[in-house]
Amino acid sequence: MRRRHILTRLLATAALALPITLTAAPATAAPAPARDLDDVIPAPVETRPDDRATFTLGPLTVIRTAPGSTAAWRVGRQLADTLRPATGYPLPVLPVRATPLPEIALLLGGADPRIGQEGYQLDVTRHRVTIRANTAAGLFAGTQTLRQLLPAQIEASGRQRTRWTVPGGRIVDYPRFAYRGAMLDLARHFHTVDEITAYVDLLSQYKINYLHLHLTDDQGWRIQIDSWPRLTTVGGGPGTGVDGVGPGYLTKADYTAVVRYAAARNITIVPEIDMPGHTNAAQATYAELNCDGVAPPPRTDIAVGYSSLCIHDDLTYRFVEDVIREVAEITPGPYLHIGGDEAHATTDEDYRTFMHRVLPLVTKYGKRPFGWNEIAKVDPPTDAVAQFWGTATTNADVAEAAARGNKIVMSPANKAYLDMKYDPTTRLGLSWAAYIEVRDAYDWNPAQRVTGVGESAVLGVEAPLWSETLRTLDDIEYMAFPRLPAIAELGWSPATSHDWESFRTRLGAQAPRWRLQDVDFHASPQVPWQ
Repeated sequence: MRRRHILTRLLATAALALPITLTAAPATAAPAPARDLDDVIPAPVETRPDDRATFTLGPLTVIRTAPGSTAAWRVGRQLADTLRPATGYPLPVLPVRATPLPEIALLLGGADPRIGQEGYQLDVTRHRVTIRANTAAGLFAGTQTLRQLLPAQIEASGRQRTRWTVPGGRIVDYPRFAYRGAMLDLARHFHTVDEITAYVDLLSQYKINYLHLHLTDDQGWRIQIDSWPRLTTVGGGPGTGVDGVGPGYLTKADYTAVVRYAAARNITIVPEIDMPGHTNAAQATYAELNCDGVAPPPRTDIAVGYSSLCIHDDLTYRFVEDVIREVAEITPGPYLHIGGDEAHATTDEDYRTFMHRVLPLVTKYGKRPFGWNEIAKVDPPTDAVAQFWGTATTNADVAEAAARGNKIVMSPANKAYLDMKYDPTTRLGLSWAAYIEVRDAYDWNPAQRVTGVGESAVLGVEAPLWSETLRTLDDIEYMAFPRLPAIAELGWSPATSHDWESFRTRLGAQAPRWRLQDVDFHASPQVPWQ
């Protein structure tokens, strides 16, 4: 009798605190397709299945966190918010030491010592699912794996007649690389806060932990700078963007909202202000940023390499410092990206002069400098990160920077650029780097891509998505999926687990989830879609 009393009291107390109206789950359930602990993306480091230990999520299941563990409780609330709509179960989040109920326990500490700061240990028995980690980020990663272990219908808004089971056993999992990124270009075509946050939701499911926002370019300026107010109203105003159809910008409040939304999903925003080239939007807005004092016309084409700030004018560095200071003030993450690519209108000597003045400004305002791989040729300080985007497998400047101690983020354009067409028939994208099908995006090793840049020099990987041809969230999704999960697996999973046949099968099993989430993905013929 006491067990029943405790159970009733726990559920009643939790239900009173729920912010949603709950309805009863279906009385009967159809069997779910068989799943294994290995059927997830990215592939886990280690799995130990136990076929006798299947856990069934039901109307009495609770999500339990330790008393006083606010960080774990927040992860629990996120998990509950994901699972409730599909199941119809209350799934109260209880900060208690123990319950007699079937539970999903989210606990900090006590896990396998290998998991580090972002990994997790997931144990499934008949009576409970336990996720242990050293940080909230690790718990969150574990819940993303749990989502994939549940039936696809868990992603639906509106319950399905299904049986919510989790395969038994243990997963020990942690990332190969610290940096697992994606990039979204807001300059060539502006994407709204809602579109950015929708992309964040998709990225977080595959353990991406950085979102690089390309905020400025020749075609548009997309971030509010108070000390240069016309950058957004003119440089990001009507008529900007490729073909003049991509106007818009983020206010500082918008940007802060994106930063917070991403942080709640363990994604850090990396802002990019591209310079000294890719600056026509700024120079067309403020004539004084040009050496001759004459503003060039706005550009809405996709040409590159023609613009340059005035390298020997002190006003240039006042402008740059203002921008860096204001962007750094609203960016809690460690990195600030200063671009540096395709500065063809800047001589090598002037490029070096510029970078030697600007890189210290990033450090001055408390951020770690980040730039495209061209910054490697100026012998940057060793805390600067160079992002390799070339298509070749050799780059002497990048190899020398790695040898000096600089970390490299790998984004080879012919492997990782999500704006490249899948094949000649793809309705969106470009093809200057390559046609990139899913296997092309998957079959490469970040630590063997560039001669002289080995495992210890690679900070991680990033999948850039440029928006010359993109207009909508559907466009973003179509070019990112299914290639983004391939890059995510390269960043998270151990090299020893790399296997195309396994990946294509696991990728095909993601399709029901994407359909339920209304993700507009490319149905590649290389993948056996479910």
